[in-house]
Amino acid sequence: MNILLGPDVYVNASVAGAGTAPEQVANRVLGNQKSRSKTTEWILARTRGMLEAHPNFVNDNLEPHMARIRELVDVVELEAELEVDDWKGALFESAKAADVTRVVTDHPDLADKDEIDGIEFLSTDAWLIEQQTPPPPPPGAAKKA
Repeated sequence: MNILLGPDVYVNASVAGAGTAPEQVANRVLGNQKSRSKTTEWILARTRGMLEAHPNFVNDNLEPHMARIRELVDVVELEAELEVDDWKGALFESAKAADVTRVVTDHPDLADKDEIDGIEFLSTDAWLIEQQTPPPPPPGAAKKA
């Protein structure tokens, strides 16, 4: 898949419960047997920090949970040094490092905004709708009346 999951998607999928958009996206992307998703240490560190701070996440489960995420993704190297709170820059650089053109995130400053230098930022809801929408019929396939 040509997408990168933002740390908020991992966190929301972990704590929001079954059936939520982040959980469905994470299951579809991480459960894809045809291709492994890529991520970066910045995303994993941010995910860890957010889970540690989340009141509904049991910290005793943190290490096995992070280990499970690592088992499901390929971690790629970042060339740039990134600030912890620079989501826009970090997700942009992470997408470039992962060689993807799309980032799925529900970050309010990024989701469903214009693309940045060829990298598109989609919300989990928008990505799910896109995945469930059938493609248009091929040209000339319209029924004649």
